[in-house]
Amino acid sequence: MFLLWVPVSLVLGFIISQTWSVQTSWENWNQDLRNRGNEFEKKSSQPHIVFILVDDQGFRDVGYHGSEIKTPTLDRLAAQGVKLENYYVQPLCSPSRSQLMTGRYQIHTGLQHSIIRATQPNCLPLDNVTLPQKLKEAGYSTHMVGKWHLGFYKRGCLPTQRGFDTFFGSLLGSGDYYSHYKCEGAGMCGYDLYEGEEAAWEQDRGMYSTVMFTRKAISILAHHNPRRQPLFLYLAYQAVHSPLQVPARYLERYKGIPNLHRRKYAAMVSCLDEAIHNLTLALKRYGYYDNTVIVYSSDNGGQPLAGGSNWPLRGSKATYWEGGIRAVGFVHSPLLVNKGTKCRSLVHITDWYPTLVTLGEGTLDEDLNLDGYDVWEAISEGRPSPRQDILHNIDPIYIKAKNGSWKAGYGLWNTAIQAALRVGHWKLLTGVPGYSDWVPPQTFSNQRLTNRWHNERVRWDRGKSVWLFNITADPYERVDLSQRYPHIVKKMLMRLAQYNKTAVPVRYPAKDLRSNPQYNGGVWGPWFKDERERQEEEERFNNLLSDVLGKKRWKKKSKTRKLKRRVEK
Repeated sequence: MFLLWVPVSLVLGFIISQTWSVQTSWENWNQDLRNRGNEFEKKSSQPHIVFILVDDQGFRDVGYHGSEIKTPTLDRLAAQGVKLENYYVQPLCSPSRSQLMTGRYQIHTGLQHSIIRATQPNCLPLDNVTLPQKLKEAGYSTHMVGKWHLGFYKRGCLPTQRGFDTFFGSLLGSGDYYSHYKCEGAGMCGYDLYEGEEAAWEQDRGMYSTVMFTRKAISILAHHNPRRQPLFLYLAYQAVHSPLQVPARYLERYKGIPNLHRRKYAAMVSCLDEAIHNLTLALKRYGYYDNTVIVYSSDNGGQPLAGGSNWPLRGSKATYWEGGIRAVGFVHSPLLVNKGTKCRSLVHITDWYPTLVTLGEGTLDEDLNLDGYDVWEAISEGRPSPRQDILHNIDPIYIKAKNGSWKAGYGLWNTAIQAALRVGHWKLLTGVPGYSDWVPPQTFSNQRLTNRWHNERVRWDRGKSVWLFNITADPYERVDLSQRYPHIVKKMLMRLAQYNKTAVPVRYPAKDLRSNPQYNGGVWGPWFKDERERQEEEERFNNLLSDVLGKKRWKKKSKTRKLKRRVEK
């Protein structure tokens, strides 16, 4: 037998090389699996978005605007982010919320008059694609906690039908902070706390709504994986809207404020500040913070009769003076390029729609007909804002200026109509802009609010129907320039007329008595059914009826058979 001699070193080399080859491919495979796992778990480039909308917080009702109210959390978040110091919203709840959700002016949605009332068959028009719908298309998990106030007369109007995966909160504009009941006129009272599309009786523990909404928001953060899917959380607090209710422990901080309304209001703001502190801690605890954009905004100016302050701005909530529409707002995020700055560029609440959809890598189709602009670079990098003007509103129903006329509007515009427009530095108002006094801090003494001698009453406004201000030079609207610059007035009236040509008819239907909660199990909720919904309900009823009748027939037949068998036996 012939044996081929092979050096041992060569054999060992071959074995080692094969073993190394197997080991290498095993390691490569393992590494490939690890890479895939990392890829699965790696952070998305899409940021998490937390939009906090508070209710009726006045321009001065935050520490960094010189308030006596302590807001350490808001002050810190704003100081580390970007303060929006030329930021505008609408003067009332529903209008601001509608423009946030659609990126469109009120004249383009039909909601240009007043608010959506609980008894009206009205809601945010269903043909508008909402902000959460666009973010959902981009892959976001979308959640809403808090106040809706965009209509609920039929099921299709509810938040969960408008782009939100989940909803927990109230449908109306206000209500009791503990019992969550709301009365609209005599005898029309009902419960207003929802989980999804049903009344949240089981969730209600009589908890103060600011605390309850914060806990719900934190629960959403705790149960979502921030690495697997971007999250959009819309947290719309009821606070600090009336009624003025707050846990007693927050009142103790403000014993020095003699005016009871202001004291309660200040305590409510402090509770809100603490809630946002807890929310921020949760963002860090659950791994969101480093890839999150937090937007903070009030929905309109403060109401001095309910403890709010807009000083030194003129006017209040429900007016088109700066005190009604210039809002507290800031952006806080590790993703900002220039932190610790102030943005003095013009920013409007409609701008959040295109800004946040673009940040979330969504698509903005031309047929959306947006009035908002993407202002992220203006906020984050200090670049010029693409926004140069704001149509604050044109309300053709609110015609109360007795001295208003086409003549006063140079034949270009009927100045009896309530309207407001900002172009560059200039602001024009026509009609009756609303309560126009300046309400200084010393107003909140222990005197009756109706007898404040130190309010600056504006006597010379009577009989006027046109005002012009240079807001950059005169942010407090003390010097009317309409007589001095008639050519500017004419240009802006022409711009108003052009905007008005694009307006859709106003949606402001009469009260519907079917909205009464007593017809709906004591709950405020959908009451109107269109033809399709009626047919579906009728079909469900008929199916249920046929099932019941079928079971009865089957039982009857079964009984008959048993009797026959007994007889045969």
